[in-house]
Amino acid sequence: MTKRAPKSDFDTAWKELLQRHFEAAIAFFFPAVHSEIDWRKRPSFHDKELQYAVRHAGRGKRTVDLLAKVRLKRGAQVWIFLLVEVQNQRDPDFEERLFGCNALLSIRHRQHVVSLGILGDTQRHWRPNRFARAACGCEIDFRFNVVKLLDYEDRVAELEQSSNLWAKVVLAHLKTLATRPDSETRLQWKKRVMHGLAEQGCSNDEIVDVFRFLDLVMTLPPDLEGEFQEYLDKLQEEQKMAFLSSYERKAMSKGRREGRVEGRLEASQSAVMGALQARFERTPAALQARIRQLDDPARLMGLLQIAVTANSLEEFEKQ
Repeated sequence: MTKRAPKSDFDTAWKELLQRHFEAAIAFFFPAVHSEIDWRKRPSFHDKELQYAVRHAGRGKRTVDLLAKVRLKRGAQVWIFLLVEVQNQRDPDFEERLFGCNALLSIRHRQHVVSLGILGDTQRHWRPNRFARAACGCEIDFRFNVVKLLDYEDRVAELEQSSNLWAKVVLAHLKTLATRPDSETRLQWKKRVMHGLAEQGCSNDEIVDVFRFLDLVMTLPPDLEGEFQEYLDKLQEEQKMAFLSSYERKAMSKGRREGRVEGRLEASQSAVMGALQARFERTPAALQARIRQLDDPARLMGLLQIAVTANSLEEFEKQ
């Protein structure tokens, strides 16, 4: 019986790679948008502004959001709001939430916001690209660009032959979805993606970045992961390359496991402090320090409930 692979972490994998290879992503997925941007000026990323828009637009689902400020060739500055939707279920509120983020950012900064979407789900006929409402002669008609990764399914040979980093990412994403019940087949595709990177002259940095993506997405049971690591050692020897030592690979995987736990703790700590700030409009530095020292998820969840129901900050501090 074929063993099942551990759960893939699409969100972290996409977020990391998009920030490191943002221009290449826009060029690959949205070439018309890419051609209008002056890439001589480095894009700047704005997580705090993104959190503001997402929070106030009522975004409830886990998705990958990225907000960057770029300069167009004609001189104007614009914001690019990029949303990667990797959920398996159709989201009936997707269009409205994308519109909400666009409107909030546009009003807040009085600048144009370009909204883009990458759909990595498995619902072939779900292709949202418009939010429209009309009543009593008042109309909203918001349109945005999206790409559907499933559209690349019949271009696997092209993706394999391409030396473009994002072609390999799309291939890995699609084959992860296709091999969810079959770890043996996933192992073979994971090997093929890495072999293609090495054969087609990708840089060491690109190979390492795609390996990180594969490590999070094309997950394997321990025995098959061990086989993959042995394959990488052999591949590096054959290609006379040294993109990752076995020690570095083990350290990276260990760091990912620890980082996931740490990330959940940080999110819980931030949720408690955010609730206090929203309710009482202040969170003393000493109290913030105490909250950041907590490393018990259950304790933090309890404090979040108290933060929402406490009558005063003083009442919360007694807990």
